[in-house]
Amino acid sequence: MTPPPPFSLRAWMMATRLFSGPLSALSRRQHGQMGAAPERFPERLGRASRCVDGKVIWFHAASLGEVAQIGPLADVLARDTGKPILVTTTTASGADWVAREMPEAIHQFAPVDTPSAVAGFLAHWSISATIFVEGDLWPRLVMETHARGIPQILLNARPSRTRDRFPAAFGALLRPFALITCRSEEVADGIRSLGVAPERVRIMPDLKAAAARIPASDESVALLSSEIDGRPVWLAASTHPDDEEAVLTAHRRVREVRPDALLIVAPRHPQRAEPLQDRARVLEFATARRSLGEPIAPDCDVYIADTLGELGTFFQLAPVVFLGGSFGQEGGHNPYEPAHFGCAIVAGPNTRNFAAAYSALGAAGAARQVGTSSALGDRVAELLGSSKGKAMGQAGKAFMEASEDGIADHAALIASVVR
Repeated sequence: MTPPPPFSLRAWMMATRLFSGPLSALSRRQHGQMGAAPERFPERLGRASRCVDGKVIWFHAASLGEVAQIGPLADVLARDTGKPILVTTTTASGADWVAREMPEAIHQFAPVDTPSAVAGFLAHWSISATIFVEGDLWPRLVMETHARGIPQILLNARPSRTRDRFPAAFGALLRPFALITCRSEEVADGIRSLGVAPERVRIMPDLKAAAARIPASDESVALLSSEIDGRPVWLAASTHPDDEEAVLTAHRRVREVRPDALLIVAPRHPQRAEPLQDRARVLEFATARRSLGEPIAPDCDVYIADTLGELGTFFQLAPVVFLGGSFGQEGGHNPYEPAHFGCAIVAGPNTRNFAAAYSALGAAGAARQVGTSSALGDRVAELLGSSKGKAMGQAGKAFMEASEDGIADHAALIASVVR
């Protein structure tokens, strides 16, 4: 007999039932704040805006970082099974990515985890299998999906402090899953410790390593290259406040060796541009901002790329890349993206979210980590324009080319579960 859900899950189910009205109102507010189309808000209440005949394979991904992994995999599954692909996300950025990169897929905003929204969503769609990408496991959505006999898959499971804090709740949610793929033995051990049957837990290559290269604008690359005019350039990508202090300090050391070096900073959140610019000016750096249309003049020391969707362009421009989220507590960002472009990759000490990726790329000779801003400056100065930097970039590109078979392996596993 199946044991009753732990108290934490029962409390969640009761709270989302009692406060479904306020939760829906909060969802409406967040929908508007992220700039999503107002007419699509009913999707979050379980009211579908699209119809399709027959069964679908449903991918759920929280946002851009998760959904960007699934494009090639979804294409293979659609081709091999003949079933349409339904993708849900919680964010507008994820929705925009699906519209742009997966035009054949059906996108809907994920339902709020309330009784009526979840019931409405599941009643509308005929689902062959549900694939949760990395996580974002809303309890009611997971349990109601299982209650309808729909096979569930957790794809590319990552380390999770929330899962560690609430093992009973996550054990109850994950034990019914038909398949869970993990990036490392450490993650797999953690999943098995929750009571998931070992034969349902598989260690697979990180799906991010098999994802397609993010786009780069040839026109923007050509224009910016002409402005850079052969100067040595390095990129600090997806930065947060702690990273920004470190890279600005590091840039002073880089310029001791390469006085004409240019630093491009692409903050994770574009609203960081103004405080970043203020700090750069305190350090006596001349700056320019992309969002304001300011060019990279010969005397520009720090170019702030405060726009969205252009990281590929800047990876194309910079032979050496520092990846943010690694000097603070964010846990790092995806190193496979710059590896596709043949960039030498450097990160700070905290890369727990992508520990397996950094380990693999480090072993391949494509990525290095540093512990301080001064060490970052020394490493960047060492790599800029050097044979060592070029070798690191070539090693990363070769690693990514060798990872392409991961899509077929994932597709075969998922197809074995699809009804």
